[in-house]
Amino acid sequence: MGRQRSKSGKGMDAVADKPAAGTTGGPVAGIYEIDTGRAELIADGDHPDGWLLKLNGVQSSHLDLGDPLRLDFEYMRWIIALVHSHWPVPADRPDEKLRVLHLGGAACSMARYLVAAYPQSRNVVVEIDAKLAGYVRSWFDLPRAPLLKIRVGEARQVTESLSDGSRDLIIRDVFAGAFTPKPLTTAEFTAAARRVLAPGGMYIVNCGDGPALATARREAATIGAVFRHTAIIADPTMLKGRRYGNIIIAGSDVPLGQSPSLPRELLGGAMPAHLWDDSEVRSFGRTAQVLTDKPQD
Repeated sequence: MGRQRSKSGKGMDAVADKPAAGTTGGPVAGIYEIDTGRAELIADGDHPDGWLLKLNGVQSSHLDLGDPLRLDFEYMRWIIALVHSHWPVPADRPDEKLRVLHLGGAACSMARYLVAAYPQSRNVVVEIDAKLAGYVRSWFDLPRAPLLKIRVGEARQVTESLSDGSRDLIIRDVFAGAFTPKPLTTAEFTAAARRVLAPGGMYIVNCGDGPALATARREAATIGAVFRHTAIIADPTMLKGRRYGNIIIAGSDVPLGQSPSLPRELLGGAMPAHLWDDSEVRSFGRTAQVLTDKPQD
């Protein structure tokens, strides 16, 4: 799972577009001290250009230096399939001018992908850890601003500071341990994300949950309370509550997942996934309480 540890502090709202001090450039396997703990960079034994980034012992990102369009994590491929269904990219005219806010940075795999797939896109990645952001810039030779800008800050504070209608797509992939910090899951925060989205925009969250699916149900109820249309993508085993894993939940003011090719594409991966439409999402979250900023929630 892509995860960013959430805590306030160092480097708030700085722009991290320079490599970390003392680095020579290029990835070097090893363990690195960062502001929020430890990062471990591991060479992918199966792919000579592949690198796995672990943060505090948790697999966070995978990146292929030779191919920005290769995503190793299934949940990231599900997100991209939904994005492509919403904003198709003709092979002869990849000029979609997406304005994307990525909440949770790590190795910037998703932002790097979107720069390659949508060359006119503008991606801002919010990463809480300034030292990690510097390392990632040094290791992976990421696209530069304005294509890909890393902003060091706390995800909610940055989101709430943005202008109305200034983003087309917001992807939330922020974790503290196995779960997303509560301030990034509430109806108040979700409403702030909706305010920042332009008409027709989409809010996508990566929700980690266990077999009881209590968190996913509450997130579905919360996103459904703020957005008119919703969708869920996850593998069938996860949706049946048989293991811990990822559930992708999306919200928009326009219908989602309408492309007839999307369900087929989701079934074709190494881990086949199902697409739930708005009625299924609302049924899933119907008995769950909407998350709010109130302490008792």
